[in-house]
Amino acid sequence: MARQTPLQLDIKTILRRRLSRGANRLLPGVLINVLARIIRQNDLNLLLKGAFPAEGSAFSASVLDQLGISVETVGLEKLRGMSRLVFACNHPLGGLDGITMVRLLGETFGDGNVKVLVNDMLMHVEPLAPVFLPVNKYGSQARESARLIASAFASESHICVFPAGLVSRLGADGEIRDLEWQKSFVAKSMESGRRIVPVRFEALNSPRFYKVARLRKRLGLKINIEQALLPSELFSQKGKRFRVVFGDPVDITSCGVRDSSPAAIAAELRRAVYSL
Repeated sequence: MARQTPLQLDIKTILRRRLSRGANRLLPGVLINVLARIIRQNDLNLLLKGAFPAEGSAFSASVLDQLGISVETVGLEKLRGMSRLVFACNHPLGGLDGITMVRLLGETFGDGNVKVLVNDMLMHVEPLAPVFLPVNKYGSQARESARLIASAFASESHICVFPAGLVSRLGADGEIRDLEWQKSFVAKSMESGRRIVPVRFEALNSPRFYKVARLRKRLGLKINIEQALLPSELFSQKGKRFRVVFGDPVDITSCGVRDSSPAAIAAELRRAVYSL
């Protein structure tokens, strides 16, 4: 059933649901208020109000329009009419790249023919829930997540994945690129007989994001505190132009390719993305 009112994010409610009862008792209200300001909860809720009651690719288009973001695509039109593709995309932004891919793929193939694998936290964005597919490796929902992903790969829908899992980081060589790509999407593509399309999404987060990430690493902190900045990073993209390049589909079941391990194929596809 469609919502009768716009979705509004409430970081307090989200944390209460995800944390244990004991952790909730230790979480002070002042910290929750600070987190709400960090993620720019009020601004995000204005975006959600502005996009209501749209869903799927129409919702994504509204968010991009409200932020004044334009998108240039290269090579997408040649993929029209093809079936059961897996779009393997680098992950430079951690939110807007997923939203943008929903718009591009939904407008090209139809929302009902597209699934985008995302972190389960993004499932709170209900207008995109019909298109999003949660990746949850922990807790009681992990088994259900695995079942839904297996079902998606067995279906006729196109699938979009961000194999790095985490957002691109600034490397020692000064280049901003994905971390190592996970191999699971390759194995699932092999099992389901799918071709993989490498996709390069050209965009950057703000310098603050990379500085915080580098400082956290130097301090030896294992918790990715820079992830808390990602919701607010949407607003650093105002007025920007994204360029998204789609490569040719790769048949990983072909002779020569299939003899390589899923990990080796994932690494090669990652290299292919940055050569587009």
